[in-house]
Amino acid sequence: MGIGGGDVVELLGRRVRLVDLSRPVGPTPSEPNPPRVRPVSHEDGAELWEHLFGIPRQALPTGLGFAGEVAELSTHAGTHMDAPWHYAPTSEGEPAQRIDEVPLSRFVGPAVVLDVSDLPTGYLVTPGDVDERLRRIGHELSPDEILLLRTGADEAWGTEEYFGYGCGLGREAVLDLVERGVRVMGTDAWSLDRPYPSIGAEWREKRDPSLLWPAHYAGAQRAYCHLEKLTNLAALPAVGATLLCMPIKVEGGSGAWVRAVGIVPVED
Repeated sequence: MGIGGGDVVELLGRRVRLVDLSRPVGPTPSEPNPPRVRPVSHEDGAELWEHLFGIPRQALPTGLGFAGEVAELSTHAGTHMDAPWHYAPTSEGEPAQRIDEVPLSRFVGPAVVLDVSDLPTGYLVTPGDVDERLRRIGHELSPDEILLLRTGADEAWGTEEYFGYGCGLGREAVLDLVERGVRVMGTDAWSLDRPYPSIGAEWREKRDPSLLWPAHYAGAQRAYCHLEKLTNLAALPAVGATLLCMPIKVEGGSGAWVRAVGIVPVED
């Protein structure tokens, strides 16, 4: 989907385009622990009403019950938001917030999209890399903006290669962004860190604990949230869109699924 994609609607007195940035939740080779979704048919629904209430199928207006699904999946499957609790039990010297404790205001803000798709898989993004990409788009970060990394991992979705695709932020980059007021970050890759296979291979070679998931563990020092497994970031302008990324209110959760939507103004 290009920049022209998405539904155009009237919102708060102006025309905007809604860009779906979320992956569907379902079985896929891109998830090492794929979601399992069992369908409940209309026939199953009719049997349920008869079992619960003794209502025969022929009494139902259509002769059928209601369809549904039963899902079993991690709160980190599909497009989702990580809460500070995911990274560590404490952050900034206080109990880390769980997903249902983070203020809703954190999940809406101006989106800044950085194209890092030219960087090789396994590359560790530094503060200097972030600043260089910001200069390319002529933008200076402001507090409460949401920074999104377009790694190009979109191309690998639906394959096993997705799990090991893309670059990721380092500890210094995360801490620098939080210091500048960015409290939500996101990526179209499987993780905001470098791919897990890259981290695992590096550990076997170097045995250096500082290289283990530095973006995630930075959250033990400074509280922030991040989005993973986004899609369609190429459909957003580098600046000028608003992101809505409200997580499902999982009680005490370390994360939750998100229907992320980019809101792009449409010129009359």
